[in-house]
Amino acid sequence: PISGAPRYIAVHRDADGVPDGYASYSHGDPSTLTVDETIAVDDEVSTALARFLLEHDLITEVVFKHCPPDHPLRWQLEDFRAGEMGGETDWLWVRLLDVPRALVTRGWFADGELVLDVDDPALGEHGRYLLTVQDREASCVPTDREPDLSLDVSDLGSLYLGGTAPSTLVRAGRVRARHPEVAALADTLFRADRSPHCLHWF
Repeated sequence: PISGAPRYIAVHRDADGVPDGYASYSHGDPSTLTVDETIAVDDEVSTALARFLLEHDLITEVVFKHCPPDHPLRWQLEDFRAGEMGGETDWLWVRLLDVPRALVTRGWFADGELVLDVDDPALGEHGRYLLTVQDREASCVPTDREPDLSLDVSDLGSLYLGGTAPSTLVRAGRVRARHPEVAALADTLFRADRSPHCLHWF
């Protein structure tokens, strides 16, 4: 939850004076600054806001809440060990109801082809789809070809968001791969440029 202490808003503006980021923070404890929310258009603005927050006088600890798991802030500190990660919570879930449409509209960063055998026990549905990605554009159509990956729709949701590598779920026994090379290809296909992150609970 957001801190109940009085909140302050730091706004970052670009060269033309247009707001391009802000941070919401509070001083519940006189020596601790708690950052509830940071929104920025790019990493440069995010870094500028973090620097402003970290350079407050008489503050010995700054707590950044709701940060994505791959946030670069800790690597930007002069002393990497001065930063600690904790309290990771899963606030974002996806359940694909229309698998072909969802996969076609997803962003892709590599080309390849996979046959996905998807089971949805909650709805009593089952589908096998040929996913083809070429020039970052995807097509997904029903097929009767032998599956490369067999998985539950809930696990497909994790892969869809890009925060979990298919090979990890194969090793965990949640996804079945026809052969090891398939898992490596799936890792490449389902890669995302950043880890999925939900800033607000709901």
